[in-house]
Formats: sequence, C-alpha cells, structure tokens
Amino acid sequence: MNPQHRATEIRANCNLLVIIGRWSIGGRSRPRKALRSCPDSMQDLQGNACMIHYDLAVLGSGPAGHFGAIQAAKTGRKVVVIEKDDRVGGTSAITGTIPSKSLREATLHLTGMRQRTFYGSHYTVKDNLTIGDLQSSTSQIIANQTATVSAQLSRNDIRLIHGTGSFLSPHELMIEHAQGQEMISADVILIAVGSRPARPPGMEFDGQKVCDSNQILLLQDTPRRLMVVGAGVIGVEYACIFSALGCQVTVVDQREEILEFVDRQVLDVLRYHMQHNQVEFRLGEEVINLKTDGHDVMAITRSNKHLRADCLLYTVGRQGNADRLCADAAGLTVDARGRIATNEVHQTSVSHIYAAGDVIGFPALAATSREQGRSAVCHAFGIITCSEYTAMMPYGIYTIPEISMFGPTERELTKQAVPYEIGIARYREIARGQILGDTDGLLKILFHRETLKVLAVHVVGEGATELVHIGQAVEALGGTLHYFAQAIFNYPTLAECYKVAALDGLNRVRLAGQSTTKPELAAVSEQKSSKSKVAATG
Repeated sequence: MNPQHRATEIRANCNLLVIIGRWSIGGRSRPRKALRSCPDSMQDLQGNACMIHYDLAVLGSGPAGHFGAIQAAKTGRKVVVIEKDDRVGGTSAITGTIPSKSLREATLHLTGMRQRTFYGSHYTVKDNLTIGDLQSSTSQIIANQTATVSAQLSRNDIRLIHGTGSFLSPHELMIEHAQGQEMISADVILIAVGSRPARPPGMEFDGQKVCDSNQILLLQDTPRRLMVVGAGVIGVEYACIFSALGCQVTVVDQREEILEFVDRQVLDVLRYHMQHNQVEFRLGEEVINLKTDGHDVMAITRSNKHLRADCLLYTVGRQGNADRLCADAAGLTVDARGRIATNEVHQTSVSHIYAAGDVIGFPALAATSREQGRSAVCHAFGIITCSEYTAMMPYGIYTIPEISMFGPTERELTKQAVPYEIGIARYREIARGQILGDTDGLLKILFHRETLKVLAVHVVGEGATELVHIGQAVEALGGTLHYFAQAIFNYPTLAECYKVAALDGLNRVRLAGQSTTKPELAAVSEQKSSKSKVAATG
C-alpha cells in the first residue's frame, strides 16, 4: 500500500481510538490509556498509543545522529533515534572509519612494519599472517564501539528503534521493524542516514572477486594481487593496508593524480612509501568493463588495457542514503547522488528538518559529522551554548604513513596571492622520530610572511593525525609563529617539530630581509628609541 494511503488509514483509526477511549469526569474529557484491541501496526513496541510525539526524531545513529540526539537530550528534549541496522554507530562504527583504522593498526603491529628500520625489512611479529588474524581484533573493537554508543543513548533516556524510517509528511515518520510498523511525529527531524559505497550499473559485486569498501572487511583470504579502482581517500588507505600485508596492489584512477587536495610535498612522501611497498599506479585510466577469467578478475580500461588481479576493490564515490527516505513526502528534494542540500546551519528547505553527515556531502568526515549534528540541533532548539565549528577543520588520512592537515595548501595560497612563507621540520632531525624509526616524516607550517600568523599545518608520518591538533588550536586562537618558537615542548616528542619548523620559518623570513620581531616588542623598541632621541637633543 502507498505510504500516504497507509498513513491516512492509521490516522483515521487512531482518531477513532482516541474518541472511543475518552471518558468524562466532572464535565471534563480526559484521554484514557490506549485500548489493547488496537491493531499491531498502530501500536508502539510497548503496545501503547498509536503515535508518539517527540521533540526530536533522528534518522540514523552514526556520528551526526549520535551527537545530535545526545545534545538535545542533555537539554531535556524527548528524543528518538531510528537505526535501520541491528547495531548502532552507523557506517563509521560498523563498516567504515573504525573497522578500516582498526585493520590498519592490526596490520602495522602484526607485520612489524614500525620496527623494520631497526630489525630489517623482513622483520615480522607473526609469521603466516591471515586475514582472520586481522579481523579478530577489528571485530572486538567494533563491538566495543557500538556498545559505547548504545550505552550513551540509553544513559540519556533516548529511545532507540531498530527499523527503517521514511517520511509520511513533514512531521511524521513511518518505521518498519521486526514487530510490524510504527508511526511517530516530531517537532524537529534530523536526517543523519549517512552514505553507502557507490556501485556502477552492470558491475556485479560478489564480495570476494569484486567488492566494495563494506565487503573488503569480510574477505575470506588475503588476495595475492589486489586491484583498487579509485584513488580517493578510501582507495588509497586500503591500498596501503594490503600492500603492507604483502599483496601486489595496483591503483587505477581516471584522474592524473591521487589525493589532489593534499600538499604536494606531503604527497611525494606518501607516493615514495607506497611505491617502495610495490604499489603500482595506473593513473589517467578509466575502467569501462569487468570480466572474470578463471581465478582472475580482469578490468578493461578505455585505453584498451587488460589489468588482472585476484580481487578488485571498487572505491569510486559514495551514494547518500536520502534516496531511501520518501523525502518528497516531506517536501524535500534529493539529488542524483542521494544527498540533501542544507544551509550553513544544516537546515534543509523545510525549516524544521535538518540534515548532517555524509548525507549532505563534503567533507563527509566522521569528525565533522559529529559537530554538524550538534550544530543542527543547537540551531533547531535555540541552544546558545553551541557555536559553529571552525572552518579550519582537520583532515586525517590513514594511509601508511598517515597524513593530516588543516588550512590551505601552497598552491591555494599562491592562487589567492597571499604572501606566505613555510617552516619545515623533518622527523629524521627529531629525536622522537629517530626513536620511532620514522625518518621520512615531516611537518610543514604555512604562515603569513608579514604578520607571521599561522595559516595551515601539513604533516605526514607517525602520529600525524594527533600532531596536527596543536597547530589547529594555535591557529584558532590567532597565534603566530612566535608561540611555537618560544614554547617549551616535552623532549623527546614529535611535538618538538613545531618548534623546529617555527625556527626554520623565522630564519627564512630573516634571510629575506624582513623583521621577525613581535609587533608589540617593535612598538616598545620604537618608543624607547624616540625617548632617547628627545633626551639627546634636550
């Protein structure tokens, strides 16, 4: 039955039930507890009223939905979260961020890659490493993460419904679950349904020979040869992981460069490491057809190349899940990639409906999704304790070695005609870098040549995704290179990179003939000079 027709039927039955269930005392009509004869599809999971009303209904329990729901609950709102999977946490916890990063960490540990600088290129912690060895720790981490999210929702009195939600009207949702159907309404609705791997038409995914980024985690055996189609963040991360496991990896992409938004100097370090680990790049090549040939899968490119592998991982783009919500019933428009457009406060074209996370597109990061969910709820309920997250959001790319950055690249600053200079620290010059065996890592600070204000930080190497936050904090507070140059960092730590890079940057400015004195000190010096001149002439 059409959802709108079903909704009309349920509303009519609910209205009839309410009329029958009212009784009068002292001339006043009062609602009575819902009748038990109410059809199952008109009851909630406890068998009570036909339709429960909430202050906030959240579709999805990933980072955006999770944090948005808790933000509302902390201010006393009545909140419900609808999650289609049997576990909470969304793609981030179950098939995306947490599993892939756990797999990476297990790979680095069990292969002994971090210690090979000291013990040789053939050193390993565990011989005959299998995909099962990696999956065991990953599964445990996923279970712990989903349990944590579930406990936080419960602790904040947030109702959790495991089922598939869709719109019946701008304020009403239909939920299909194991017990049947349920209809709820809410003053505010937050869409946080995430995304799924995109699959081109005509390409069959069996989960073993041809798989997407969800299925790659469920491989039964480690492939000897892996072809990764798509050189974006997900594709390059998995290419690094499987090359560390000893696979022959080929990365295919129709673009001429991988990770085009990353600083060139940082990217050079990554490509050097990947090629050292036998990763082959076939860039400027578009895969137009796939064939299975015996034990091999064969990719045919537009230039008529035939590339073979045991397994093909397809990571070209993601599809938003808003195309499964009957969004038109709420007056919303969903684009061809399943995404919903929002304004700067994550409000859709329907004022009480908000969207956050992957479903609104770029940047589609777990970290930013969390803050988008909170920000949306704060705006919806007028919570003034929230503020917009900084535009200088960090990026973390868990390749081997890992990359992290915030702010513009050198190319972007050059295009904008911003007068900038750089300061660089190399891990091989830092005691902690030598202790860790990372001799190729580097940290680069981009700063304004005249004011010395920090503009960006780009890092590649061990601990990059942690290290970047120091620079992010200083930039957010309007700090300059002088802070890093004068600060005392624990020794030996990677944080010392900031001091070395700052001193390098100040020296570059000095050699260019510019003053590196703090403006306030320069003013004092000028005043003293003026007083001396007056005294001399007096």
